[in-house]
Amino acid sequence: MGLRWEEWPDGLAARLRAGCVIPAHPLALDAARALDPRRQRALSRYYLDAGSGGLAVGVHTTQFAIRERGLYEPVLRIAAEAAAEQPRRPILVAGAIGRTAQAVAEAQVARSLGYHAVLLSLAAWKGASEDEMIAHCAAVAAEMPLFGFYLQPAVGGVRLSAAFWKRFAAIENVIAIKIAPFNRYATLDVLRGVLEAGAQDRIALYTGNDDHIVADLLTPFTLVHRGVPTTLRIVGGLLGHWSVWTRAAVELQARCAAVRGPIPPDLLAQDAAVTEMNAAVFDVAHDFHGVIAGCHEILRRQGLLEGTWCLDEHESLSPGQADLLTAVAERYPTLTDDAFVRDNLHRWLS
Repeated sequence: MGLRWEEWPDGLAARLRAGCVIPAHPLALDAARALDPRRQRALSRYYLDAGSGGLAVGVHTTQFAIRERGLYEPVLRIAAEAAAEQPRRPILVAGAIGRTAQAVAEAQVARSLGYHAVLLSLAAWKGASEDEMIAHCAAVAAEMPLFGFYLQPAVGGVRLSAAFWKRFAAIENVIAIKIAPFNRYATLDVLRGVLEAGAQDRIALYTGNDDHIVADLLTPFTLVHRGVPTTLRIVGGLLGHWSVWTRAAVELQARCAAVRGPIPPDLLAQDAAVTEMNAAVFDVAHDFHGVIAGCHEILRRQGLLEGTWCLDEHESLSPGQADLLTAVAERYPTLTDDAFVRDNLHRWLS
């Protein structure tokens, strides 16, 4: 039997809907490009002690090639074990990719390890019909609650209409959607679909728009459906960007969530600062080539990782990216968390 979101531990769905930080978990490797379990566990401990509400594992930031290397189950297991150390249960999200047989099998692995939902990528369905994609989503939802994912087409995502998102949101075991098309029109398509499906109270909306993180968290999206205006909010984020400087991200998300009434100009100004930092981490200048290595470099400088190695030896920092990372950290020190990491690193690595 599959897992339903209604079967989650008490309070977990409410916490997801209230909004939180969910880092997209990197992969800790040694110089031989083999899994470093000690540092992999330390990363999970760092995110959870920083105040993250959950962990997303087996996603792009974890590197999709973990599947080919037989690392999918071990990496998910390490994060689940670290989560079990916490007095407050975090939300565990596992990435599921590929066609239906693969995605269902990965959902089953995640469920066996105590995960609560799968972040479902549709990148493998490019060229498929909407009916085929919805059938795929329903099949995976029969195994695990779904965290939908609108990935930007520029990096392999499928362009999806408001009509698709209405049908997707009507699947009862959909609990959240990560909105990451890096496109304001497409972002509105997701919200429109959720609203027209009448699913706005069930489905938590999370930003993956790394170029508009703060703006997404602050914007009241008031849409009209059948003559009735309804305000939807993006309540949190599931982000690769939040795999670094996570303590500062938790504080920023909390500030955004606490806003009632007019938005303080200094908080709104953080949107540009965070976006500039993201451009350095995600290597926008080189079409995201160094995105994973950029995350690794910040974690290496803090001592959480030993190096920036990726499973693919061709994935590395781009020319000038290290200097950009230094520059943005110096420009926006309040958006970094080096002191927090320095004070706790020995404990996470123990």
